Amino acid sequence: MRLFERIHGEDHEQVVYCHDRRSGLRAIIAIHSTRLGPALGGTRFYPYQAEEDALEDVLRLSRGMTYKAAAAGLDLGGGKAVIIGDPAVLKSEALLRTYGRFVDSLGGRYVTAEDVGTTQADMDLIRRETPHVAGVSQSLGGSGDPSAATAFGVLQGMKAGAAHLWGSPHLAGRHVVVAGVGKVGYGLARHLVEERARVTVADVSSSALDRARVDLDVEVTGVEEAYSTPCDILAPCALGGTLDHGTIPNLKCALVAGAANNQLADPGCAKLLSDMGVVWCPDFIINAGGIINIAEELGGYSRDRAFARIKGIYATTAAVLAAAQAEGTTTAEAADRLAESRIGELERLASLRVRPRRGYPAAG
Repeated sequence: MRLFERIHGEDHEQVVYCHDRRSGLRAIIAIHSTRLGPALGGTRFYPYQAEEDALEDVLRLSRGMTYKAAAAGLDLGGGKAVIIGDPAVLKSEALLRTYGRFVDSLGGRYVTAEDVGTTQADMDLIRRETPHVAGVSQSLGGSGDPSAATAFGVLQGMKAGAAHLWGSPHLAGRHVVVAGVGKVGYGLARHLVEERARVTVADVSSSALDRARVDLDVEVTGVEEAYSTPCDILAPCALGGTLDHGTIPNLKCALVAGAANNQLADPGCAKLLSDMGVVWCPDFIINAGGIINIAEELGGYSRDRAFARIKGIYATTAAVLAAAQAEGTTTAEAADRLAESRIGELERLASLRVRPRRGYPAAG
């Protein structure tokens, strides 16, 4: 009963538990909404401490994907999946292909893609069992690794935030702390260096730090120190929930704009940021570059078309920040309203479709 209450609280359509003893697969697929189209969202492979943690993560992430797709103007719903375990130990061809069969059993209601702990090569293996996977290799007709698109989109959102605060989108001379330099964080840091910003990076991985330091000539700080380092912009680009009642009071930045999903530990954190005078660019608005890029696969992929659409994240972010300021609300509330209004409007239009009445006599 507790599980159904939890699902009902988040208004999810479907939650599927997947288990295979031989391969060691333990996965949860959460479909939050298919009101605008099939639920698209990546598969996260992570060693959760408890199954309850995995469920909490997949429910929050899938809900975020619904809002992300809606706000980005995509005709897609929101879904997400998590595979429980350490990918360095548990990942295998048998496990991934078994998982692909579970995805296929949903008949296209859920389309999976790459996420934390999974790779493009993993998606290629899953593709051997189901067509309902995106972000596969270009040789298979896909768009490849979506991290570059996500990083480019975050840069657009960050520029919109800079224009909102300082009257100019230019980042030259701005100090940006990038917390997490995995695939997306590293790409963002590279963009920022090209924009002539001063960049400081943090990561739990020493090899990731070394790569960024050597390749990009950036400064390095500790993960805990990243959230209290004096800077203009903080970019959370690792796992979610890092902006909480412990870290937020220590922030010494004017703008938060990063790639991580579910950055706020709870809804009250948006108000806490606002009360401190820190402008937060909602994560599902500015990190939508990946899903926009992947969505282009569904109609025949064009990188030029995809990245042209990703540039639109600038205008969407600017609109959200302006609405929050004009209405005296948090940016989180303004972003939610944007997504919800689009979902509601398209549902209204769908209800206006003319359908023939049953039993209506034929003409003539």
